[in-house]
Amino acid sequence: MKIVMAIIKPFKLDEVRDALTSIGVHGLTVTEVKGYGRQKGHTEIYRGAEYAVNFLPKLKVEVAVSSETADRVVEAITTAAKTGQIGDGKIFVYSIEQAVRIRTGESDTDAL
Repeated sequence: MKIVMAIIKPFKLDEVRDALTSIGVHGLTVTEVKGYGRQKGHTEIYRGAEYAVNFLPKLKVEVAVSSETADRVVEAITTAAKTGQIGDGKIFVYSIEQAVRIRTGESDTDAL
């Protein structure tokens, strides 16, 4: 079992969700986060005053899937979230040791 975690631009969420649904992934977790990578933030002008925005708004999307499905999930997210501009985000894949569905007690792949 794997967790695929993607940091994406907020306006790409609907496209990513639709792409995951189209390959049969129906559960995901979304968290609003802030951060920066190579773009290192930017400056904005608000009411005539210039200020630095060091952390940019992003979304963290997490999906727990079987190990066999992880590559398809990465491909779907990459295709849906890509704008070709700096700041498109990153995808991380890591292993899950155990998963349990609280309601039924199902474990591991059955719990996903």
